[in-house]
Amino acid sequence: MQNTPATLTETPPIPGTAYVVGGAVRDALLGLPAGDRDWVVVGATPQQMLDAGFLPVGRDFPVFLHPRTHDEYALARTERKTAPGYRGFSVQAEPGVTLEDDLLRRDLTINAMAQDAAGAVIDPCGGQRDLRDQVLRHVSPAFAEDPVRILRLARFAARFGSFTVAPETLALMRGMVAAGEVDALVPERVWQELARGLMENHPRRMFEVLRDCGALARILPEVDALWGVPQRADDHPEVDCGEHQMLVLQAAAALRADLATRWACLMHDLGKATTPAEVLPRHIGHEARSVALGRAVAQRLRVPADCAELAAMVAAEHGNIHRCMEFGAEALLRLLGRCDAVRRPARFAQALLACEADHRGRGGEFAHQPYPQRMRLQAALDAALAVDAGAIARRVQQAGGKATAIAQALQAAREAAIARHLGV
Repeated sequence: MQNTPATLTETPPIPGTAYVVGGAVRDALLGLPAGDRDWVVVGATPQQMLDAGFLPVGRDFPVFLHPRTHDEYALARTERKTAPGYRGFSVQAEPGVTLEDDLLRRDLTINAMAQDAAGAVIDPCGGQRDLRDQVLRHVSPAFAEDPVRILRLARFAARFGSFTVAPETLALMRGMVAAGEVDALVPERVWQELARGLMENHPRRMFEVLRDCGALARILPEVDALWGVPQRADDHPEVDCGEHQMLVLQAAAALRADLATRWACLMHDLGKATTPAEVLPRHIGHEARSVALGRAVAQRLRVPADCAELAAMVAAEHGNIHRCMEFGAEALLRLLGRCDAVRRPARFAQALLACEADHRGRGGEFAHQPYPQRMRLQAALDAALAVDAGAIARRVQQAGGKATAIAQALQAAREAAIARHLGV
């Protein structure tokens, strides 16, 4: 870890004193690539910022865009809890608010550091120490006033996979859950934080942290219910359904999957938590139950349509995709049809990637085995797409055939193309 971030080279012409704060300071100390810089301005008023040419963008407190660099500049502020949830705050942003006052209202010590124009780091909360020790620790008891901070901490655990949560912070989070603070979160904010955490390198850590503090049972009870549910050890060495789900997520991250694919991985086995006890550890019919549960989650959290639709398709068909090496041309074409693969080949490619992650997310030797199903189904789709649908339609029409005859001829041609291409 570096001792200090690189010295700031561009100080904008503004009233008061500006400091770069938060993630830019943290990431520079960790030696990570520089991203967007956020600034705090001490000793200025909103009118002075406007007079200097800054553009107002903050709705709940004074935030401005630099007219040239477009960096965000927020006036130093303090907050006071006035109502439940993450919106229930009264904000004070006056010239007398100090930099330390502003830093003390932040969530985690590693995010509560600033840097001045000379490159000196201001660290009143021990953020550099916690970066060194790889600890996620709350700055003050005010952490408990904003339930979004639970989600943010879990997301940072997914970004910095080797960091642990300070025991006192975990205890505080559990108290917040018990007090019902998490129940006040709005769906859009929950989805926003989950989506960002899913795209980190260690997404399983987000769900582990949420589960440890009890928040997962409130936010995603369908996922939380998977832990403790057994499955057959012959094809699932990890046995526990919750552990399987986390291994699948990590496999998707290793495959550099996009958000919709990672969401499908998280949703694909929800139905296993509702398998009747008398048939465990087999999970007969879990696919249909997973589709229904996943759709309910998507509706509750207002999940984007592309993520929700892919999740439903993967939940319904992942078993058949896994078994496709046994299929002939007719069965392969039926599978492609159920997945709408000819019309939406890019989405089908996402589904195949999710199924590869599902295969690899089983522990033991499965993590390193090849997944020929992906190549076989992609080849089958390529063969079907190569069929000239327009030429077939014209030929059938010239012979007096109607729409039904065209569809039958096209189906037969695609099946024959798949058979030739795959030698089945």
